[in-house]
Amino acid sequence: MKYYLGVDGGGSKTYTLIVDEQGVIVGKGHSGNGNHQNDYEVAKHNIRESVEMALLNAGLAREDIEFAYFGLAGADREIDYKILRPMIAELGFAKHEINCDTMIALRAGTNRPYGVVLICGTGTNSAGVNAQGQFFQCGGFSYQFGDFGGGGTLCVEAFRAVIRAWDGRERPTLLTELLLKDLEYNSVQDMYDDYLDHNKMPPIRLAKLLFQAANQGDEVAKDILRDQGIELGKQAQAVIKKLGMENESFDVVLAGSIITRGEGDFVRAYIEQAVQGISPHAGIVKLGLEPVIGAVWLAVEASGIELPDVIYNRLRTVSDYSLV
Repeated sequence: MKYYLGVDGGGSKTYTLIVDEQGVIVGKGHSGNGNHQNDYEVAKHNIRESVEMALLNAGLAREDIEFAYFGLAGADREIDYKILRPMIAELGFAKHEINCDTMIALRAGTNRPYGVVLICGTGTNSAGVNAQGQFFQCGGFSYQFGDFGGGGTLCVEAFRAVIRAWDGRERPTLLTELLLKDLEYNSVQDMYDDYLDHNKMPPIRLAKLLFQAANQGDEVAKDILRDQGIELGKQAQAVIKKLGMENESFDVVLAGSIITRGEGDFVRAYIEQAVQGISPHAGIVKLGLEPVIGAVWLAVEASGIELPDVIYNRLRTVSDYSLV
């Protein structure tokens, strides 16, 4: 029996999954932050802990694993791989590969080994791989380096909109009442003074208020979400053009809480418009699986075989599977 191991190491959690050659999950593990850019020693510990938990759960040794595939947040540039290669090599898997976590999200969202992925959660990122195996990443390095949006930005946009409506620079918005209630202030003045006096930053959870206000018809919230959708559309177009995929048939996979769990269609519509404008054969799909499933599928393919239907079909039905 052959076994395949996949790891999804993100900024807040690390998941490991082991399956056999029939796609049956035989082991799983979990831990915290797996992004070395946040904390190298913590990430190293958590990745190892998650992997060892899965091996123990499966009753397997490292030598039993046919291939191990690691999708890691922070695996963006060669300087990152110089750090990650020895870290992962120390885990002792004879055959393994490291890639950015964007690629396992992409693989989990499509039945093809190529396509484009847009991630909009805490931040934004996008990447793609074409049928020839060429890879390109666009974004993922913050506002200063060209990005816009994700929860980390949208919560500030919501906060700014309330301030601007209060001081007269912007239209009135339903965000005012929603935000004051969430943050437990009696007035915008109280909130303004407290945040200014104590150098506070808006919590990321405020991003969800944009969807609530937009669903109630608030134009200010709709405009902010429209800007997010337009920016993500531009990212998708950049990846498609760079990889020469304009006339190809492929999926654009949407991942991250802002575009997978956000209420309403206030972001996705603009992404679809941008993609269809340059690539009419592309489809838009929402990621419904945990990205670690994509890591397992990539482990199988990296071992040198095409992904068997039995593994694909069995794992694509476990979108509600608890990995903890």
